[in-house]
Amino acid sequence: MKNHNLTWLSLSLSILITFFSHSHAKQIQPISDFHTIEHFLNKTYEWLSHQRAQHNHETPLKFSAPIVFAGIFCFLAASISSAGGIGGGGLFIPILTLVAGLDLRTASSLSAFMVTGGSVANVIYNLCKGSAKFGGKNVIDYDIALLSEPCMLLGVSVGVICNLVFPEWLITILFALFLAWSTSMSCKNGLVYWKMESEELMRNDCENLGNGLNAETEGVKGIAEPVLGTNGKGRLPWTKMGVLVLVWCSFCIIYLFRGNRYGQGITPIEPCGIGYWVLSSVQIPLAIIYTAWILCRKENLQHHTLNQKNIEDLPKVRPSKLIFPLMALLAGILGGVFGIGGGMLISPLLVQVGIAPEVTAATCSFMVFFSSSMSAFQYLLLGMEHADTALVFAIMCFVASLLGLVVLQRAIKVYGRASLIVFSVSTVMALSTVLMTSFGALDVWRDYVSGKYMGFKLPC
Repeated sequence: MKNHNLTWLSLSLSILITFFSHSHAKQIQPISDFHTIEHFLNKTYEWLSHQRAQHNHETPLKFSAPIVFAGIFCFLAASISSAGGIGGGGLFIPILTLVAGLDLRTASSLSAFMVTGGSVANVIYNLCKGSAKFGGKNVIDYDIALLSEPCMLLGVSVGVICNLVFPEWLITILFALFLAWSTSMSCKNGLVYWKMESEELMRNDCENLGNGLNAETEGVKGIAEPVLGTNGKGRLPWTKMGVLVLVWCSFCIIYLFRGNRYGQGITPIEPCGIGYWVLSSVQIPLAIIYTAWILCRKENLQHHTLNQKNIEDLPKVRPSKLIFPLMALLAGILGGVFGIGGGMLISPLLVQVGIAPEVTAATCSFMVFFSSSMSAFQYLLLGMEHADTALVFAIMCFVASLLGLVVLQRAIKVYGRASLIVFSVSTVMALSTVLMTSFGALDVWRDYVSGKYMGFKLPC
């Protein structure tokens, strides 16, 4: 009996030891996982620091293997971005930083030239080749560009100040949330356009079987009539182009006289002094005056909107003229905060208010040309390094953008689906969300590990 009791006691102790060991292992597992994640982040940060240290000692910038690989990825990114009429800075900066190991300042300056090269290709293509869907007409909406450009440039200046004030973790969270929302809205609008195009293609097929080819011509005409503008193929509204150039020169002169917060400018203005903030505040009445003058012009603004009889998910009322400067201001602020161009931010907003995808892509690329060229011009005048490398990357993006435009336009012509433009924008935005958020998370982790202050800061 005694041996029997000892056997049960030993068995009970074995069960208790096994149970507690298993419970202890479960408690230790999260800590082990945490150390694994911490080790991965530390190794990633050390690799990035090593890459940046190597390039910081190389002047001029050498065409090493990481630079070549980054160029290949940027070529692909430019061809995709050009299809949607957006700059692609949300892809260029992470690629140059993570793959090539460049510091953020150098990557931003190169990105400005790359976006400019791609936008030049977009503008030339859209000016020289009209849309077959719209009867060969020029699909750039100069009125939307006129209404949007002053407020977008103002928003960029405000956003840059917010970027200096906001902590890195807040910028990363805001960027991830806004781009995730924009990506979902773009995908939703793309599906709506895809469904509408499918119904239109089916209707045209039925009409062709019953009535011959004449029905197809009438069907295409029915789509094109509501979105045609007054500009024919090969004709430029020189007055509007002159106003846009005047706006560009006005803001550029302010930037050059004011300089940056490090005192880099053409005049000896004290950084963050009274003169600095006075010149900065001049942009507010300047943008208001330009926008009010454009709004008060006597000519009627004609917007390229879709025929929305059968679309329930898109706005059925033509957007007010005031909504374009407001959207541009929001896109400029967010672009300045996140350090990217406004094309990727304003494109889904234009599609959301009912602007046709072809017109949205052409108009966004036209606006991106003015904003990106201003950034590139400022970098040059303020003594930018690696200008030769920037020129090479700009030419590369010019070729990639032309290639992407030709491929996309041929796909639209063959399949009759302009929604491919919306899906192209969604793809770029999704990739930018992942890359830029990951890049920001690494910076936040670096600040956390080093014990750096992670609160709000003064702009100077």
